[in-house]
Amino acid sequence: MAQQIVNLATAKRVVVKVGSSSISGDNAGQLGSLVASLATAHQRGTQIILVSSGAIATGMPLLGLTAKPEDLPTSQALAAVGQSRLIARYQQVLEQFGIIAGQVLLTADDLDGQETSANAKLAMERLLELRVLPIVNENDTVATAEIRFGDNDRLAAQVAVLLQADALVLLSDVDALYTAPPSEAGAERIPVVAFDDDLSHVQIGGTSTGVGTGGAMTKVTAAKLANGSGIPVLLTSTANVSPALSDESVGTWFQAKK
Repeated sequence: MAQQIVNLATAKRVVVKVGSSSISGDNAGQLGSLVASLATAHQRGTQIILVSSGAIATGMPLLGLTAKPEDLPTSQALAAVGQSRLIARYQQVLEQFGIIAGQVLLTADDLDGQETSANAKLAMERLLELRVLPIVNENDTVATAEIRFGDNDRLAAQVAVLLQADALVLLSDVDALYTAPPSEAGAERIPVVAFDDDLSHVQIGGTSTGVGTGGAMTKVTAAKLANGSGIPVLLTSTANVSPALSDESVGTWFQAKK
């Protein structure tokens, strides 16, 4: 059982990040249950900010592509096509709960600049005041290598820091952090990672889905980034989002700096 660091059932503000592989392709059906879980938390008063990948993955089948492109212009074109479809999918499910989605597209430059980051903060704060559920993604249509976050795990951590969230929940295809890839014999789940733990004893891998840019390493890096600003992080699977937001003991908690 994971030691609870934050009671997510009573937290005021929580940032939740979901990756492309969790809501596209064979896992496209998970989007509905994800939204239902977020809506339940939203309806009890928790301010939920969703950071969602998936624009490029959503655009691929629409343009007849079966593999993620390697060139930037094609990726940008896919993002332009897929982003509106992705938000439409979210809004369609959210409407069943009487919740309005608000799209927020950011680049790394937006959060690095003092004026632009303040602007982004004010906009999202106002959305939350209006009981809108902000859905944040990297602005892949205009982002270049120089102004990219590189992965939405980092973006989610920066949004959590910007909005001073009570917690960040990183959703993955794996239910927790393990001492080795969970498919390997002898791999053990790590319930809690102390702030000063460098995880040198853990074998951490990357992504193998072919549609996302993250993986265990980017999530650990993002968790440590948020921890450094005093924000605890829960890493668990998309299938576990409902019990996680109900404060059940799932996943791996990363303790924040005191």
